[in-house]
Amino acid sequence: MVYKLVEATSLKEGNYAIIEDAPCIVKRVDISKTGKHGASKVRIEAIGLIDGKKRIVVMPGHERVGVPLIIKKRAQLLAIKNDKADIMDTETFETFTVAIDEEIRNEIKEGDNVEYWDIEGIKIIKKKA
Repeated sequence: MVYKLVEATSLKEGNYAIIEDAPCIVKRVDISKTGKHGASKVRIEAIGLIDGKKRIVVMPGHERVGVPLIIKKRAQLLAIKNDKADIMDTETFETFTVAIDEEIRNEIKEGDNVEYWDIEGIKIIKKKA
């Protein structure tokens, strides 16, 4: 589910966009000038929010890019099992199993408060709260 569509030329560093069907954070945007026979081109470098893969795409400047719906919430970490964790939302008290971002796997422990992101229906722990 795409939250909204924006033109590729309006993307800035730090914006979120759906690149190659994956929600990403934009790391760099290069816009070429319009030529004699065509529109400007946009080169977007982005990193996937869920898988961490680097993606580079080139597209016409007028092409529209989807912006993912990202909901940031807080939860308490109940248990850690390999690369998954059981958490309880601090507002709704709902419990569920989510993935842990590789960058913070060693920083968190059971009982900690964490921030998790709901990205297009996929939940992942992003940082310690």
